[in-house]
Parts: sequence; C-alpha cells; structure tokens
Amino acid sequence: MDVIAPTGTGLGTDNGGPGPGLGPGPGAVPALTAAHDVISRPLGQVLPRLSAVLSGTVPHLAAAELSTHCAHSPFKSYGDEAVTARLGTAEMAPLLASGVPGHPWQGTLTVAGTAHPVLAVRSDATPRGAVLVLFRTGGDPLDGQVLAFVQALWDLVTSHFERLAAEAVPGALARSRTAAGTRARVIAELGEAHAATLTGLLGVLRGRHLDAAARATATDLAVSALVELRAQAERDQEIAEEPADQAFDRLAESLRPLVRYGPVRLELGAPGSTKPLAADVAHTARAVVRAVLMKVLEQEAVTRVHVGWQVTEDTLRAIVRDDGPGTLSHCALGPGRVAERLDVLDGRLDVDAVPGWGTTVTASVPLRVSQDPAPHPLTALGGRELEVLTHLALGHRNRVIAQELHISESTVKFHVANILTKLGVGSRGEAAALFHAAA
Repeated sequence: MDVIAPTGTGLGTDNGGPGPGLGPGPGAVPALTAAHDVISRPLGQVLPRLSAVLSGTVPHLAAAELSTHCAHSPFKSYGDEAVTARLGTAEMAPLLASGVPGHPWQGTLTVAGTAHPVLAVRSDATPRGAVLVLFRTGGDPLDGQVLAFVQALWDLVTSHFERLAAEAVPGALARSRTAAGTRARVIAELGEAHAATLTGLLGVLRGRHLDAAARATATDLAVSALVELRAQAERDQEIAEEPADQAFDRLAESLRPLVRYGPVRLELGAPGSTKPLAADVAHTARAVVRAVLMKVLEQEAVTRVHVGWQVTEDTLRAIVRDDGPGTLSHCALGPGRVAERLDVLDGRLDVDAVPGWGTTVTASVPLRVSQDPAPHPLTALGGRELEVLTHLALGHRNRVIAQELHISESTVKFHVANILTKLGVGSRGEAAALFHAAA
C-alpha cells in the first residue's frame, strides 16, 4: 500500500474548507444534523446512510466497515458491486490492525488485483476497534478539516454501536443471535465444501500421470488456497469473538468505578480461560453482571461482593455473590431486564438467597448456538421503532413520545404505522400487549 501523508488532523471551524466544520461556526449545525441522521437509522441502514452523508465531502464508489462489536456481521459493505463483490475481511483486517485512531490513513488498497485510492479511518470508541474504508473516486490528498470531520463522525457512530452492544437490549440481541448462528453455519458449510474440493484436487495433482512442472505449480496453488481458507476462518473468528479472559477484563474495568468510593470490597474471579466467546454472549454476560451488581449494592450491610466467571466447554457462568442480608429475589432483579436478556440466549438465572448470610446470583449462558433459534417476536422492528413501542407500552401518547425521543409528532405517527404493520396488529393496545408478552 502506498501511503499519502494527510495534510492535517485537528478539528477546525468552518472557514471555507471543503468539509463541514465541527466548531461553533455555521458548519456545526449541518454536521450535527448529519450525525443525528446517521445514528438514528436502524443498524442495517447505518452504513448506507453514512456513505450518503460523506459522499459530498469524500466522493467515493463504495464504503466498507469492519466492526468488532458486532457478532452477526462484523464486515459490511455498500456501494459499487465492482468493489464490494471482491472485498472481504482479508482486505479489511490489516487496516483494522495497523490503523491509528485519530489519524485517518490515505493510500491505495488492492482488491482482486485492482488498486483503489482509499481513506481508512480507525476508531477506538469500541474497545477492540472498528475501521471504516471509503473507496475514493480520486487520489488527491484530503484537507485536514475533512479528515477531522470523517474521524469525528465515525467515532460517534462506533460509540453508538458500542452503547447498543453493551446494553444488550433483548430485541436487538435476538436479531444478533439469530443472524450469528446462521452466519456461523454458512461459513462452516462453505469452508467444509471448499476444503473438500481443494483436498480432492490435491489428491489428483499428486498422481504420477501429470507433467511434473504443471503438477508442482498446481499443487502449490491448491495448498496456498487451502492455507488461506483456514487463515480466513481464523481471522473471522478473531474479529467476531473475544477470548474469555479479555472479555472479563473489560467487565472488571467497568465495575471498579461502581465501588471505588464506597464501603464495599469487590473481589474478582477471572475465568482463567482463553476460550473464545461470541460477542453477543460476552456483551450479555457483562450487561447482566452490571445490572445484578447495581441491585446488590442497593442493599444495606453489604461489605463484600465477589464477581467471577466460569467457562466450560458448553457454558459461561457469571456469578455474583455478596455477604448481605440474603433477601434478593428474582423479582428484585426483574426491572433490569436481566431475565429477558438471558432468555434470548437460552440462558438461565438462579438466585440462592440465605437470610443473614448473603445471596449468590448465577447467570448461565450456553456457548453453542441452537440450530434453529426461535425468532423473537419483536425482531422485525428497527431500533427507533423499538423505542417508540416501549413508550406505547407505557401508555404514552404521540406528543409525549415525540418530546421524549426529540422527534416530531409526524415522525412518531410514521413509526407507529410501521410498528402496527410489522407486528401484524390493528391497534396501539395490541402492539403494547405484544410488547409486554415478549418481555
């Protein structure tokens, strides 16, 4: 790859440059409006909208992202099929690994033998990073203000992704789990088919009836293809999964501030395992532990809390144990949507409370995806539609919903109409009832 040094990386105000400014100047409002327009879209529409927003600032043929927070589709692409059809994780992974957050990279990327001028932007807004690549229509160096705008927008988008993943909302989690299972099976089936074909080809090539030079050349090509196939599967696993010990370290970092200035001593029991965990499992386990810990800390007379993970071949067990009054129950943990999150992954929550001795809460999540995961009744809804439905279920009218979500009443009416259509119901009350049944 040929590197073109960027002309600048600092944030600037609107001073007549080619891109919208991010300071208090007149370009700030369009920039913020554009950012809101991108992150308010359903997850499947974020990359296409992001590409459209950036097209005037950085003209490009296609856009692609590799985001490690996403269990079901870490790699996404949009745009000219002449580029996207030949692009994959293999081309994106080096940019994710070598990119420097805050310093967009301009250079060329070779895809299927064709060199393309690109802008690669890495963000560290998610712990394991995410990279956006724009396949530009020209190779002239971009202005520093443009680079700053693209970097800031990508940081905002990935922060939004990380928040959604960390919260592990049941509806979104169900979609992720279902898609992740399908994706894993497709990859496995294709990998096995290609491996069988290449292995059979090698068997033929190693026969004695072929020309020696031709046989050697063809054998080398087949062996290289087989090695690359296995390497591709390993790269995909590394991006879509987290080692258990690293996933627990992330949890520990988020828990320490909760007890830093209080009387409770936090004890951590790392899993001592590098077994890879699917991203949806890791996100859910962290979200459940945080929710349980918050309830534990609300009790009086708690002086010590132990948080630990145990990883077996088939199950992740997240354990929270305290020395409090021993009065916690399933009902007390319900408002945090703990049980709902676990139900999506076929998990289980056990509460063992002994009055006067404390409570042990154990969340168990299977690590194997069922072959035919049951669809969640709300999986057809987008992120914003789920937010509107949540307010509907609370009995809120359109005006209240509009005020709470900072959107217009007409937009609320549009979302409500879509919700009724997608859920196949005829009234707001029926939609609310379906929401409560799914919860």
